[in-house]
Amino acid sequence: MSTGDAAGSGPILFAYDGSDLARNAITEAGRQLRPGRDAVVLTIWEPFDVGFLPAGGTSFDAAGADEVRAAAGETATDGASLAQAAGFRATVMTAEAAPASKGIIDAAEQLNASLIVLGSHGRNGVTGLLVGSVAGAVAAHSRRSVLIVHQR
Repeated sequence: MSTGDAAGSGPILFAYDGSDLARNAITEAGRQLRPGRDAVVLTIWEPFDVGFLPAGGTSFDAAGADEVRAAAGETATDGASLAQAAGFRATVMTAEAAPASKGIIDAAEQLNASLIVLGSHGRNGVTGLLVGSVAGAVAAHSRRSVLIVHQR
């Protein structure tokens, strides 16, 4: 994958969990950003709390590392198809990380990503404080630019 890009030094990193919010983030980035850019679609899973929706409703044993890895790959591939339809040259990446925000930030550093794109569940108030926000944590702790696409 080419890492040279006039708008930044590396690919766009899409954090993709298979949710409608993540799908919307890819679609919105396609509207907002120049087409033809390199992108990596990342699906993260956390030990014992997978944290993504398997593509096609595939069921798997969350305790089986090989099954989780395969399901994450299918989910990332689904996201890459969306990214390609939105005009990006997309590849896939999967990783196990806890918390998920750290995995996203680490992947962005490893790839020298020019931008991190992710959807926000828009939790606020007490629920937001207790549950936390992956998007908020990535925005607060990453040295990379972050595009957070909110639910409409």
